[in-house]
Amino acid sequence: MTPTATARTPDIGTKLPQVGTTIFTVMSTLAQEHGAVNLGQGFPDFGCDPRLVEAVAAAMQAGHNQYPAMAGVPALREAIATKMEALYDRRYDPQTELTVTAGATQGILTAILAVVRPGDEVIVLEPCYDSYEPNIALAGGKAVFVPLGHEGEPGSFRPDFGRIAAAITPRTRALLINTPHNPSATVWTREDMLALAELLRPTDIVVISDEVYEHMVYDGRRHESVAAHPELAARSFIVSSFGKTYHVTGWKVGYVAAPAPLTSEFRKVHQFNVFTVNTPMQHGLAAYMADSQPYLGLSDFYQRKRDFFRAGLAGTRFRLLPSEGSYFQCVDYSAISDLGEVEFCRWLTREIGVAAIPLSVFYSQPREQRLVRFCFAKQDGTLSEALHRLARL
Repeated sequence: MTPTATARTPDIGTKLPQVGTTIFTVMSTLAQEHGAVNLGQGFPDFGCDPRLVEAVAAAMQAGHNQYPAMAGVPALREAIATKMEALYDRRYDPQTELTVTAGATQGILTAILAVVRPGDEVIVLEPCYDSYEPNIALAGGKAVFVPLGHEGEPGSFRPDFGRIAAAITPRTRALLINTPHNPSATVWTREDMLALAELLRPTDIVVISDEVYEHMVYDGRRHESVAAHPELAARSFIVSSFGKTYHVTGWKVGYVAAPAPLTSEFRKVHQFNVFTVNTPMQHGLAAYMADSQPYLGLSDFYQRKRDFFRAGLAGTRFRLLPSEGSYFQCVDYSAISDLGEVEFCRWLTREIGVAAIPLSVFYSQPREQRLVRFCFAKQDGTLSEALHRLARL
């Protein structure tokens, strides 16, 4: 008789040994368990413009349901090029310099895979979005972390170009920047961009610029896209997100702009890791972009929410950090608790009924600080309820 074979799953090891369940999932689950107001995960709890849904439905009805062009629907790439030229005075060729992606996260991963070889170093300014380092690891590169902020300036997240310069080596392949910044809500200035251009001028370092919150800047500031700075644009991948701009994060549609030689390499990876992106949503977005007001008015829309939320927090013992852009507000809770950041967020969710995200999860190493991040991309009623609960502090 043939012996019964034992089913066995091979041990494949792991390429990402440090990666587990994200804090965003953990805190959202805890918020649900305790009926807490979830100001942790960064997405709106309100709907998008019904006209956008109608445009997508019309595209489906018109039969736009098969594969589009690998780089994206031509009409959408043309609309992106028109928008970027109007805002940043640089014309990207829709045929050779713009690629529609399955969200900004895929765009960042694809840019890293296109550029980074085993042994290359990539400078990452922290705190930072949590996909950056795993993306670099998957490409065989090494993340070199440089803290934002200057010595002796607690709560500041401005770039320190002396620190960045000190991190550059002959192995430095790329630099990742993010403005408006998640999680700190800091916005880079024109002077920052000029300093970056001067620093990189003698190098062949590529810039990957995460600009997904480009339309959320406050108090009269302007978004300084690298597209507006010719020296930087010539060496940069610019990543943006329709999900953030139009309140449709679940659609996972974004785009990447880069000079033709960089885009050529980007698309070599893009065509094999996603190939192309949801067809009717691309057609719907292209039609909707004919009206520029939804993105031109976004800063005012979110500034009202920011101001309302900050005014409410002013009555608590939180110390508010600046919120210059994005839809995040960071606070220092040192006057409230000595708990570490993760444990404080768990306590805040369980006992006060509001979920936040600890800033420490955006760093490569633990830090001695007492900072958490709230998301104010919520209905006014949601923010009011959260503020009512936080008033207990």
